[in-house]
Amino acid sequence: MALDLMRVLPGSPAPLGAHWDGEGVNFAVYSENATSVELCLFDQPDAPHEAARIALPERTGFVWHGFVPGVGPGQAYGYRVHGPYAPARGHRFNPAKLLIDPYARVIAGPVRWHDAQLGYAILEPGGAAVPSSADSAPYVPRCLVYADAYPWDGDRPPRRPLEDTLLYECHVKAMTMRHPGVPPELRGTYLGLASDPVLEHLLSIGVTAVELLPIHQIAAERNLVARGLVNYWGYNSIGYFAPDVRFATGCMGQQVTEFKTMVKRFHRAGIEVLLDVVYNHTGEGNHLGPTLSLRGFDNATYYRLGADDPAAYVDCTGVGNTLNMAHPRAVQLVVDSLRYWVTEMHVDGFRFDLAPTLGREDDGFDRRAAFFQVLAHDPVLSRVKLIAEPWDLGYDGYQTGNFPSGWLEWNDKYRDTLRRFWRGDGGTVPELASRISGSSDLLQAADRTPLASVNFVTCHDGFTLRDLVSYEAKHNEANGEGNRDGNGHNLSRNWGVEGPSDAPAVGRVRARTMRNLVATLLLSQGVPMLSHGDEIGRTQLGNNNAYCQDNELTWLDWDLDAERRELLAFVRAATAAFHAYPALRRRRFFTGRPVSGDGPRDIVWLRPDGHEMTDADWANPATLAFAMLIHDDGSGAASPRARGQRHDLLLLLNGSSRSRAFTLPAPGPAGRWREVLSTAHGGERVLRSAGTLVLAHALVLLTYSPG
Repeated sequence: MALDLMRVLPGSPAPLGAHWDGEGVNFAVYSENATSVELCLFDQPDAPHEAARIALPERTGFVWHGFVPGVGPGQAYGYRVHGPYAPARGHRFNPAKLLIDPYARVIAGPVRWHDAQLGYAILEPGGAAVPSSADSAPYVPRCLVYADAYPWDGDRPPRRPLEDTLLYECHVKAMTMRHPGVPPELRGTYLGLASDPVLEHLLSIGVTAVELLPIHQIAAERNLVARGLVNYWGYNSIGYFAPDVRFATGCMGQQVTEFKTMVKRFHRAGIEVLLDVVYNHTGEGNHLGPTLSLRGFDNATYYRLGADDPAAYVDCTGVGNTLNMAHPRAVQLVVDSLRYWVTEMHVDGFRFDLAPTLGREDDGFDRRAAFFQVLAHDPVLSRVKLIAEPWDLGYDGYQTGNFPSGWLEWNDKYRDTLRRFWRGDGGTVPELASRISGSSDLLQAADRTPLASVNFVTCHDGFTLRDLVSYEAKHNEANGEGNRDGNGHNLSRNWGVEGPSDAPAVGRVRARTMRNLVATLLLSQGVPMLSHGDEIGRTQLGNNNAYCQDNELTWLDWDLDAERRELLAFVRAATAAFHAYPALRRRRFFTGRPVSGDGPRDIVWLRPDGHEMTDADWANPATLAFAMLIHDDGSGAASPRARGQRHDLLLLLNGSSRSRAFTLPAPGPAGRWREVLSTAHGGERVLRSAGTLVLAHALVLLTYSPG
């Protein structure tokens, strides 16, 4: 490498990262406690050792920086940071360890595990840890300087209103690895996910936003790699600005361009792109983990350390470390990353894994924490969709319903209640009524709306929809952990046979139960989320923790038999109903009061005999059949045109094991109830009598337009 190191200039402390200006690259990194920082330049991304080391010449406000003329896009680089190795004081600096730039836009490949990545060495059993002198450079992926010249061609975010949003959680690779319509060279990639066959499928089931499982560059856990497994889900980030190279076509550095192309194609189809992001921890693990990035730059700043023992990590995440969101520089890292993905990569929102961690300050979770305040007032981030997974593993970690205004939350109470009701549990109707009407008991006191609830029945973590009706116990043997991993509390029912069954009666009730769960999800107040492949009845053979399975167990099987085609047709009908009736997508909670004047109330709960539910009915654990009558007041319509198309709705639910006759309310002058969706039979029909029969374990949606 022919560089005149005498020409290295002071450069600028902002922005952080590596930025090319046409003449050279400005490098800037933060470290409050370092004594010096060296920039390492490599002739090639796969070169085992650096060709040059450059001490960054300036430090401004704990930001080390320098400008290197003659360096340009594609330059491979990393860092070595000098400072005290004093774990008892929270410091773990070790210049023998090559570090990944926390702001790197491109990371050239995966981490290749080796003991040289450990920042410490043990002198003897039980002896004190000392800094390791082994050079980790051959095993740590290089960062690449990236210059943005992508032709966005007028790309605009769809900005779908929350009341029109139907989320679809999916894994980039899972969607296309077995799809016969996707070219083989694109399967499992960003480009494959945005190919025509996948877009057509998503549009056919009414999806308005995909929520991608983590696509930040990861470091797969060493213990998984040693067992011949992988981190398939990707909840182990090591680069918060870098799209994961796993999902690129194989061209080094192309992952940024291919990700942007994917986003642009989704936007042209009217579909938003949301990212599942993991800012609660990193892939460096606990005190025995590798030194790859933040640990080597400034361990005491970026991680939460034990108050009495700074050599130990506070672990609110279950994976060894927790990002220190009580420190303004850790907050800056996360916020800068979020802004980058919105402004440069054009994504439309985020789902935050273990989100209470982001609101943890010195005294625990605080909905007024600095991170939430920054996002609420940020002109970019306050305008995108923000979704919390509202629990983590720390003290006081369950925070469902407690996030700030403007945030949506995964509603696990909704998930559990639907599962219990449709498997036949008694005593579930009162809570089910609350869940399907918007979960006001969780959200209204905090001045939020029904649209703050992300309703779901299944997600990546747990049983698939088909497995939820086919297994009562988890079967995770393939994970190599003796079936000890995964949640044993699944609220599932196998309907008489564990696993696959050829018994017609078992098949019928399972198919109907899947339809019940999907239909209830789409006919409830809130924002619904489908899990990828549930619409085509995918199975993981009872594995409810397939985080390490990158194979046909988790890849969607697109070869549909008649039963799976019928399920797909039903899902299309149910999503069509969701989009057709604004009364299902209200922006305000029900009041139980008249819509106007002395007219009908906005919501009424009915018994099968047509009378209103009484306190005794609600308290009766044997109650498993009831109806929800919604009088449309127009509060769910997003457009003036739609506000003129009001439809009153009647949802009949029968969770019991016998058919129930329902008496229907009088629909008004010259009106008739029309059946638009049934989980027991297909097709629409006009009801010409004052009642209808709802079969066992079934749901029916009726509608009529008032005069």
